[in-house]
Amino acid sequence: MKMAKGMMRNMLGQIVGILFLIGLILTFIPPDTIRSILGNSNLALSTMASALMGSITLIPAFVAFPLVGSLIDVGASIVPSVAFLTTLTMVGFVTFPLEKQEFGLKFALARNVLSFIFAIIIALTMGVMI
Repeated sequence: MKMAKGMMRNMLGQIVGILFLIGLILTFIPPDTIRSILGNSNLALSTMASALMGSITLIPAFVAFPLVGSLIDVGASIVPSVAFLTTLTMVGFVTFPLEKQEFGLKFALARNVLSFIFAIIIALTMGVMI
């Protein structure tokens, strides 16, 4: 419990910073821009761009879910939004060095590549279902 408490204390500043960053992003990027980039105009391109952005970004899941909900509310399509969310939670580009150190290169690479592929499949499936 002490170790978890210390880890949470260390992460608290980052979490608050991320919340402010999301607020700033949604304030300064007009809904029309979000709608044109993540809308239905070019679904394949916007899905891949969202998946790549989600793979690189490190945001806690409890922040990511409201962010994706806000993006959908302002006009983003479901498929790119789900691609962003699933890669955000499943793929770890930022955490890859630590994962490689702990589990080995082969495992870390296989897990991240398979997670990316399955995240795209999940996003496409959600697009068909909704």
